[in-house]
Amino acid sequence: MSAAKFLALSFAVMMTMAPGAEAARTEVAVHVLSQDAKLIGSGVGGAWVTVADAGTGEVLAQGAHEGSTGDTRVIMRQQPQQRDTVLFDSEGAASFLAVFDIDEPTVIRITAVGPLGNPDAGMRASTDMLVTPGARVLGDGVVLTLHGLNIRILETGAAVAGKSMRLLVNVGMMCGCPLTPGGLWDADTVALTARLLGEASHFDGEITPPAAGAYTLEIIGEQPGKANFGRARAPLSVAP
Repeated sequence: MSAAKFLALSFAVMMTMAPGAEAARTEVAVHVLSQDAKLIGSGVGGAWVTVADAGTGEVLAQGAHEGSTGDTRVIMRQQPQQRDTVLFDSEGAASFLAVFDIDEPTVIRITAVGPLGNPDAGMRASTDMLVTPGARVLGDGVVLTLHGLNIRILETGAAVAGKSMRLLVNVGMMCGCPLTPGGLWDADTVALTARLLGEASHFDGEITPPAAGAYTLEIIGEQPGKANFGRARAPLSVAP
């Protein structure tokens, strides 16, 4: 291309980006994914998505990421996964469609927080991207991944100093997908640790309360091979 043609092309492009142009409706579909699992859906409280101008901090759009966890076969089992395969934009699958007006190319910051149904499991993910006025980023759109395990303490036995106590906890993926031995989400890959946090920051590796008093029971789940960790806490009163 000659220098003259190059300069003419550059000028034409700059003209379309001139400031002060009329604002245009811009759409960005957002999907929030559990690491190594499915979408953060309504079953675990969904996620909250915010789209802001990365330069000014102005919130352009925000709302709930709601719906189902998506198609297990497509997300987890489809092989081979070819380029341009639609993984998350299926009927009823959780998503958030951000709709906002901009009048010039803008770097936006998309942030997701969830799952909202379990504060102990809550994590945040964000990404920046440049969008142009009138762009329609649909389909799978932008995918944000939340790392972690969704852990809940369901039951604790009687807590008596010097005696072991029974614990029942539910451990799942951030999307609520269940862990089973040898299953699609393999329980055998997760290590659980329970400990008691006392007032003097003393820790007991066994769930045998060392003394009467008020404690915080903490359950830690570790799945480093999948980059997932989780935690749950609950108050615990130990009788003498």
